[in-house]
Amino acid sequence: MKKLTLLLTLLVLSFGTYAKGPDHSQWEHDIQAFEAADKASPPPSNAVLFIGSSSIRMWTTLAQDFPNYRVINRGFGGSDLDDSTAFADRIVTPYHPVAIVLYAGDNDLQNGDTPEQVRDDFAAFVAKVRQDQPDLPIAFISIKPSIARLALLGNIQRANKLVRDWSMGQKGVAFLDVAPAMVDANGQPKPALFRDDGLHMNSAGYALWVAQVGPWLADHAQAAEVKREPNAAVQ
Repeated sequence: MKKLTLLLTLLVLSFGTYAKGPDHSQWEHDIQAFEAADKASPPPSNAVLFIGSSSIRMWTTLAQDFPNYRVINRGFGGSDLDDSTAFADRIVTPYHPVAIVLYAGDNDLQNGDTPEQVRDDFAAFVAKVRQDQPDLPIAFISIKPSIARLALLGNIQRANKLVRDWSMGQKGVAFLDVAPAMVDANGQPKPALFRDDGLHMNSAGYALWVAQVGPWLADHAQAAEVKREPNAAVQ
């Protein structure tokens, strides 16, 4: 009987560990820094929120790229899609944005997630942020093909297709496909768009993103079209 009890206990503990889910605590410092910045200088109202991984964090020209909009940058480098969802109550909901532009998925695939998980994690993000704002327009920038992660190109393409197909069935959710403009005639990432690490983009790369995001904002974030005041952009 003691052996059986011990076995059942081990099974329960094992299941509890398995069901625990991802650990987001590594980003706590970043989130606290955002909160401190918000307290020191309240973010603008009627803003477009850019959120996601390092490609968002390093997009330092948002205010210049989208001069007709107030913008908030809440990218934290190295994060996965589900990290943005986990912290949505702290770095999405308080802003009540007029639109969200999300980029993530690179790290998810690199860390072993399947394309199906990427799609499901994006769906979970949409569901989470729309608990507070049911009609909030949300755009997903497609996962970029990069030199550093060329081995993931097949999964990147599949994940993009799955996210695109899912988004097409949702109201107010857009898939902004930057990938075609970032590859050459042979389907290989263009080196001229990337920094020396082959992963993060330079200004030429971001210019291609602006070309996709700008028209979407014009159609879906009219309420954000206000004259920006000095320091209206929060990076």
